[in-house]
Amino acid sequence: MRAIRIIYRRELGTYLRSPFGWVIAAILLVIDGILFQGYAMSGEQLSAIVLERYFYFASAMPLFGGVLLSFRLLSEERQNHSMVLLNTSPVRDSDIVLGKFFAALTFLAILLLLSIYMPIMIKVNGKISAAQVLVGYIGLLLVGGATLAIGLFGSALTRQQLIAAVASAAMVAVMCFIHVLAYKVDPPLKDVIEQVDLWWIHFQHGFMKGALNLKDVVYYVATTYFFLLLSIKTLEAKRWQ
Repeated sequence: MRAIRIIYRRELGTYLRSPFGWVIAAILLVIDGILFQGYAMSGEQLSAIVLERYFYFASAMPLFGGVLLSFRLLSEERQNHSMVLLNTSPVRDSDIVLGKFFAALTFLAILLLLSIYMPIMIKVNGKISAAQVLVGYIGLLLVGGATLAIGLFGSALTRQQLIAAVASAAMVAVMCFIHVLAYKVDPPLKDVIEQVDLWWIHFQHGFMKGALNLKDVVYYVATTYFFLLLSIKTLEAKRWQ
């Protein structure tokens, strides 16, 4: 745990002190604000529908932000040869992965917290419950956690940051739109493919509408665990290369 805390503080400090993280945060928040004002708040709509629209567009933050915040985490260490120092120190590969993951997740949570003023505006001008907002943000954080784990795995595959970014974005894109493939096949394969979907099935049909379903929570936690485990096993395999 001590090693995880050290890596966590180091990585979180990198996000907070360098312009890299804040530039990403600013760009995502500006785009989210524009979409919120231009589309979510357009026309005379019920507050619940406006909130659904908000979470529809806000889900882009953890998806894009998760990739942008995670693709460099391991590939940069290997590119700068600082991974050698970590490998020769009394630190396990799981400590490295978890420390970096929780640091990125904390920064993403800060980014999501900075956007809370938008659903507050909806609540002031209409009738929505705090529970709806809370469930939506839990969904955003779970999506972000799963995306960060996928990005970490992509970062563990290569020392080239550009390749890591492309690989991470490709995996996230495939998992977000794999539900389209489900329409082309028959059950029971259709049901299996649908449940693998990262965004359409589990976020839009649940969290976006303010519904907290246990199966959706389990899916995101399991996906996060799976890709973190893949990252750890990839680092372990590369130790001997």
